[in-house]
Amino acid sequence: MIVLKNISKRYTTRQGSHLIFDDINLTIHPGEKIGILGRNGAGKSTLIRLMSGAELPTSGNISRKMSISWPLAFSGGFQGSLTGLDNLRFICRIYNVDIEPIIPQVEDFAELGEYFYEPVKTYSSGMSARLAFAISLSINFDCFLIDEVVAVGDSRFHKKCQTELFEKRKDRAMIIVSHQPQQIMMHCDRAAVLHEGKLHCFDDVPQAYRFYQTAS
Repeated sequence: MIVLKNISKRYTTRQGSHLIFDDINLTIHPGEKIGILGRNGAGKSTLIRLMSGAELPTSGNISRKMSISWPLAFSGGFQGSLTGLDNLRFICRIYNVDIEPIIPQVEDFAELGEYFYEPVKTYSSGMSARLAFAISLSINFDCFLIDEVVAVGDSRFHKKCQTELFEKRKDRAMIIVSHQPQQIMMHCDRAAVLHEGKLHCFDDVPQAYRFYQTAS
């Protein structure tokens, strides 16, 4: 279970303190699929970073009793001078995962060819995203964070990602953040809407979508 309790987040800007969201609460149970809707700038990606632990809330508490992924296809944690393989080795050490059976899985899924053995700083953004997605799926997380990145690569690679994530890992919890409701309508059990600093939770996805349309 992952529990967000009374979470608030502020950023300091040149114009002063800017409130992203205020006193929001959310509980994610094992295997549950929850969609987060919100217009651009509502704070969806900030919420994902807080859940992953990449950022801390200004106030409130996040309790994590399930292992949780970094945002899928997020490559910001890669060390550019290391090869794709060396970055994989480093991540496996952090998560205490045996790397040997994972290497061929990641190499095959990412489809980088010889670039898997080249420094990540030589990769295009798409290549980095494919590597990050492949590594994310190679670790046995209880909950996956999905931030507008399901469409990694071309249509064929996109379909492969969909199969690996939503079919082969359908027993895992997922948080899907999007301003495009189609993915949330398709995959989620329930949904919430980030609007004007508040998180409005709904047990019914169509009801959440109707609120999103009205609020937007």
